[in-house]
Amino acid sequence: MPNDVNSTTGESRTVQHYIDELPMWPDGTRLLSTPMTSMQRLIWLLAAAGKFFEGYVVFMTGVALPLITRQFDISPAQNGFISAASLCGILIGAVGLGSLSDQFGRKSMFIVEMIIFTAFLGAAVFCTSFTSLVICLFGLGLALGCDYPTAHMIISENIPSTSRGKLVLGAFAFQAVGALCGTAVGYAVLVIMPNLNAWRWMFATAVVPALLVTIGRFFITESANWLHTRGATDRATLAARRLLMRKPQYPENIVLTPQQSGAGGNAHGGGSFLSLFSGRYLRATILASVPWFLQDLSTYGIGIFTPTILAAALGKEADHVRSLSDLIANDILAARGAAMITLLLIVGIVFAVMLADTLGRIRLQIVGFIGCAVGLLLASLSVDVTGGLKIPLIFTGFMLFNFMTNLGPNAQTYLLAGEVFPTAIRGKGAGFAAAFAKIGAVATAFLFPILLVTIGTRWLLYGLIIASLLGAVVTWFFRIETTGVNLDHIGEAPAEPTGSRAVA
Repeated sequence: MPNDVNSTTGESRTVQHYIDELPMWPDGTRLLSTPMTSMQRLIWLLAAAGKFFEGYVVFMTGVALPLITRQFDISPAQNGFISAASLCGILIGAVGLGSLSDQFGRKSMFIVEMIIFTAFLGAAVFCTSFTSLVICLFGLGLALGCDYPTAHMIISENIPSTSRGKLVLGAFAFQAVGALCGTAVGYAVLVIMPNLNAWRWMFATAVVPALLVTIGRFFITESANWLHTRGATDRATLAARRLLMRKPQYPENIVLTPQQSGAGGNAHGGGSFLSLFSGRYLRATILASVPWFLQDLSTYGIGIFTPTILAAALGKEADHVRSLSDLIANDILAARGAAMITLLLIVGIVFAVMLADTLGRIRLQIVGFIGCAVGLLLASLSVDVTGGLKIPLIFTGFMLFNFMTNLGPNAQTYLLAGEVFPTAIRGKGAGFAAAFAKIGAVATAFLFPILLVTIGTRWLLYGLIIASLLGAVVTWFFRIETTGVNLDHIGEAPAEPTGSRAVA
């Protein structure tokens, strides 16, 4: 039976020290890693499920949209509102709801976001007008925006520091898995039920599983790290004991360092958004938000060229939709293409999971941004090429971009945003970073079609290349390496570069 180290001496420590504690066998041999408890596994699974639903519903909405457009007779301008509704919801949800986890707790918002998601998902099934659909998509966006910071924090504050990157990104990878499943389900529903109401059944497939996940979230423990920071030492101790309950039990005795009530939330202006832009946390705010913004510019921008690639790879769709059968056929073709794209995303995120805790977040983000630029450069070379080489160049550049963005900036920006801020303002910081990034997504959605016409494909791709390289530069100059760093020490001192990394 393993014995816990220093847990029976009555020495008071922080929650993260107990979570990171390596047990020791009676002969003095330490275990190589800290085994996960059943509560830690449950928290991870419920967070991963939320990410799964995010990818599932968003990608399935893409499959459903042509049917929705036809059924409600939606104009091109109204289609823009549909696209903007969820993005605006994410913007508001990330800042407005995600930041509330600093005040009301990680568990509370973890539950609230899933209730909102399930309610609007169920309502979407019965939408009878364009307006009601926009409202439902906005509500789904609110929940998804809240999930960006909350899901990260609920995992990272309850698991060992040495495996934080792997487990957070492992849950994040379920977004891509959900996207693949959502696309597959959308495809299956279209084949089984080739009519305009098929989109309702697509949404309906997720309602009951989402309800079960919502119920499951009531049974997890609150973040002991957050409770301890708020000065609720007794409640934090009980939460830590529940989190670390295992057989044989270790640590046997948890004694947390007493903290003044509310000290963590008010220290250094931690209770307001303004603290994110103070000298103490400005570096973290820039690192968390600016590269993520630049990453979203490139990711959403490359999507403009997706139809060309898919048409070449999968066959030509009907140019003019003359009947419902043409619409269904085109939608099935698009679903197949989306599934192919998602497979590339999964490959990239798998590599990110494997390498984040070994090579480090900063290194992967920089390499990923540079790789994205190379992929975009290959795509830009196709502008002047004719004949058989044109499509291979576009396709190779597209594949490289998708792999590198998921290995690097797409995964690492999400990971860093939830790690570089101290516990007291982590929700605000991660929420602001996610919202700022979505400004890039909104700008892309509205401006890129205009720029594509005014400046052309070549210069638009050059602009995306510059954005990717700028992301690498900003990451380097404002770097804060968080790989394996105890979250208790984040934000204790201003971060200054030391060699190849800066420590929070």
